[in-house]
Amino acid sequence: MPSPTFSPLYRQIKDFLIRSLEVGEWGPGDAIPSEGELATRFSVSQGTVRKAIDEMAAENLLVRRQGKGTFVATHDDPRSFYRFLRLVSDDGTVTHTVSDPFSCELQSATPEVASVLGLQVGDRVLCVERLLRFNGEPVVFDQIYLVADLFAGLSLEKLRGGERSLYSLFESDFGVRMINAEEHLRAVAADPYSAGLLGVPEGSPLLLVERTAYTYGNKPVEWRRGLYCTRQHYYRNDLG
Repeated sequence: MPSPTFSPLYRQIKDFLIRSLEVGEWGPGDAIPSEGELATRFSVSQGTVRKAIDEMAAENLLVRRQGKGTFVATHDDPRSFYRFLRLVSDDGTVTHTVSDPFSCELQSATPEVASVLGLQVGDRVLCVERLLRFNGEPVVFDQIYLVADLFAGLSLEKLRGGERSLYSLFESDFGVRMINAEEHLRAVAADPYSAGLLGVPEGSPLLLVERTAYTYGNKPVEWRRGLYCTRQHYYRNDLG
């Protein structure tokens, strides 16, 4: 008979806090109660609450602000723009990045898309196509598949409006916050369609980055296939 799984007390408090975020008790950008108030609420020590909050801050769920308190992380924070984007210019300079969406349409989920997003084959998904331009040059071609029921009303016009990142738009207009992501990388050759969009010869080497993004409860809500042109950029990932 398997033994019951033990969860440390601070992890239990963390789970309670995450559920509170998921149901909207505190929204993106809101201040959460103090450690003392939370300790009283859960009948635990402040040290236990602090450990739970420390872990959530490390996972970008919460943000500590010196002298102000602890706040729910938000994609509206400019520091969170393109949070998962790991492409860096070869010379290390900061480049001006612009999202240029050019297609947004309902599709039926293929077996591959359905498997990643936890849907049935044929369920409705939204497919967004866009270019990411670095200093005006197309560098990334994204095909983004979204669970359609979560993004009712999303249109190309809405995607093109303003200077917000996609994740900021998803958070503020649809109440969907991307918490974490998983990526798979491989080298591929540019097909005629992507070559034309990125301005490279057909067959040129590109980096394919397949990313699944999750919201609260580890629910997959977005799958994207990004084709990265690395002629003047490299993919950087900080480990540890």
